[in-house]
Amino acid sequence: MSDPAPPTVDSWPPNWCYVAGMPTVAGDYRQRAEDFQVEEQFDFTPEGQGEHLWLWLEKRGSTTPDLARLLARAVDIPVRDVGFSGLKDRDAVTRQWFSLALPGREPPPGWKAGLAERHVECLEAVRHPRKLKRGVHRANRFRLRIQGEAIASSATRERWDRLVADGVPNYFGPQRFGPAGRNLHRARQLLARGWRKRQDPQGLLLSTARSYLFNAVLSARVADGSWCVPQPGDVLNLDGTASRFACETIDQQLLARAQAGDLHPTGPLWGKGRLESLADVAGRETAIATGFAELADGLIQAGVRQDRRPLRLRLADASWEAADDAVWLSFSLPRGAFATSVLRELFQHPSLI
Repeated sequence: MSDPAPPTVDSWPPNWCYVAGMPTVAGDYRQRAEDFQVEEQFDFTPEGQGEHLWLWLEKRGSTTPDLARLLARAVDIPVRDVGFSGLKDRDAVTRQWFSLALPGREPPPGWKAGLAERHVECLEAVRHPRKLKRGVHRANRFRLRIQGEAIASSATRERWDRLVADGVPNYFGPQRFGPAGRNLHRARQLLARGWRKRQDPQGLLLSTARSYLFNAVLSARVADGSWCVPQPGDVLNLDGTASRFACETIDQQLLARAQAGDLHPTGPLWGKGRLESLADVAGRETAIATGFAELADGLIQAGVRQDRRPLRLRLADASWEAADDAVWLSFSLPRGAFATSVLRELFQHPSLI
């Protein structure tokens, strides 16, 4: 089956292109919270002393901000004194660290009772000198239970093996755009009249607009096969790091490093300032943004600065494990990546755009 036509901002779902064409078989996932498990991975551990109490929590049925508010009430501190690194799914079993600013005191007696009522378990509590900041975890480890027609199809396993070997397009997942793309619709309305922080205090709608433009660039490069192959003028990202550099010319060494997964082309997170990309790559990115001028111009007027994001994801420590009438997929992704971007390449499901 061929890929659908390029998306337009007025259509939903947007039909981003697939690496090997749209999957032809259907699958099921997340039929219950236990089917979708996520665990944060860090490059450090709490020190065991300090003004902040760090909690390793397992939750289900709650969003990360909801749990932060619950913790603040439980220990009687302002919610701003609760720290966490990443936002985790509500309908899943997730494990992540939170920090509570409790200098010179312990939590009040019985503070865990309210957690248990909300299906939250404290697995570990340890002190650390500093508050947990956003975006400091290295990766997320996923364990996902897949059922349905897809797991009986050899094509699904072939797709999986290819993704493990070659990587996955680093699309922003459907969670970013909201049900039926409602966040994108809200972003368009807000940017059209001029973005104001009081109307988007967490910057969610700005992120939605940038994510859509990034996905549009990535989809175009998936369509012509250049999403994982460096082009003259590309900005290349060193795998597993924030390091990147622009290349006016591409030699065999760079191509070999990209094929080995050491380097990845990047795409723009749109905003004000000069594009880091050069030559035809910059021209193509500008042309795509111009096609969605209401988003691109609105982001510039809002003062968001240009940034970059890798076009490709690598699946770390990936495994496929058959279990009765299901398959368990396990893999790690860098922070900011979406497991749904992996699943959409494997099978059809209404929630996987």
